[in-house]
Amino acid sequence: MAAQVTSPARLDGSTPAIDEAYEKMRQREIGLSRMLMLYIGTGLAFMLLPGTFLGVWNLIKISSREMANTISPAWLQAHGHAQVFGWIGTFILGIGFHSIPRMRGGEPVAVRAARACWALWTAGVAMRWVTCVYGWEWRVLMPASAVLELAAFLIFFRNVSQHKPAKQNAEKKPNFETWAKIVIGATVGMLAAVVMNLVGCFRAALYSSTPAFTPGFDQSFLALITWGFLVLFVWGFSAKWLPVFLGLRETRERALVMAFLLAAAAVILDGAGAGKTGAVLALAGAMTAPLALRLFEKTARPAKVNGVHPSYPVFIRIAYAWAIVAAALGVWAAIVNEKGVWGASRHALTVGFLAAMVFAVGQRVLPAFSGMRLLFSPRLMFAALLLLNIGCALRVSSEVLAYQEYAAWAWKVLPISAFTELTAITLFAINLFTTFSRPPATQMIRIAMAKQNT
Repeated sequence: MAAQVTSPARLDGSTPAIDEAYEKMRQREIGLSRMLMLYIGTGLAFMLLPGTFLGVWNLIKISSREMANTISPAWLQAHGHAQVFGWIGTFILGIGFHSIPRMRGGEPVAVRAARACWALWTAGVAMRWVTCVYGWEWRVLMPASAVLELAAFLIFFRNVSQHKPAKQNAEKKPNFETWAKIVIGATVGMLAAVVMNLVGCFRAALYSSTPAFTPGFDQSFLALITWGFLVLFVWGFSAKWLPVFLGLRETRERALVMAFLLAAAAVILDGAGAGKTGAVLALAGAMTAPLALRLFEKTARPAKVNGVHPSYPVFIRIAYAWAIVAAALGVWAAIVNEKGVWGASRHALTVGFLAAMVFAVGQRVLPAFSGMRLLFSPRLMFAALLLLNIGCALRVSSEVLAYQEYAAWAWKVLPISAFTELTAITLFAINLFTTFSRPPATQMIRIAMAKQNT
């Protein structure tokens, strides 16, 4: 009988089999990090080019003519789609592929599936922007873009949802934490938004004379994508990360669930035609969320600010204040139904809250997720957050004053706000692109040690 051959042990206790498993795991980690950087880089490209630049151009034209109805609705919707789906949506997909299975204790997702999702999603968002801006073959390409986005999201949903929490008995139901339940609810909301976008694209292609959603449909769609999934994603990941990053006391989980239910009810009521009641519920949810997270209470521990600007906890709290302002403006807008107030409410939510949270938390976690890199410049992080908030304050206040004809001089402030925000977004993109171009922290340490030894 042949003797059994075992892998020889080495001085450090490892074996060839262990080394092979470690190398396989390392290569998978590298693949996941590169995949995430691909998603983040694509999101930044959508944010800068079809998103922000088109938005600045739209605002310049509006302010120069001092009229809110001078821009094609298709252009405005192309800008919004690039920002919501192209920027933040791409970020969500990339972070979800990279982080959700890990947070729940499962195995990492397949990199091939993540890349297929990226290809379909990017093609769909880019196609939508081109068709809405240039109007080229939009009756065919606009529905096609929505089909590509839905296919991409279904790949994401299938791969992420198949992971179960660690150490669970197969006979027992998964025991999800509250933050995970909020993120799951946000994922369902995102699916609903992608499906509603598909319906809207086919309706426009079949019955409309322009590649733009009708005002009533667009209003319900905007309520769904903001309060139905974007805000919920931020609340869910805030409950996961902010207690650690900011040293917050234990989250009031029942209150967080209540905030989620209020936001969901607001979206449902808005879609049912009860916009005023829905707006009030959204305001209640926006006020409940920071109370649940205990953002404005005395912290249990000092905030973790290593590698980032020490002011970022302040900007996170300001962002949650912007969400309350946005919801309050939403109540006003639902009562008076004026375009300027609606625009101010949406801008306070999308820029003051959502973009600011991406700027603050994103620059905290994305470098670490992308191969344990260090943020290139905490000073650029501070400058981007400061300019973003200044630009948002100028935009929200001047939009109400100008559109409602309270002050003619406010029209001149609108372009200033746009360029201020554009500068902030550019700094944010430069900081992340430069961070991703640098070696991981471990490699930088080895290089520094090698230099010391030579």
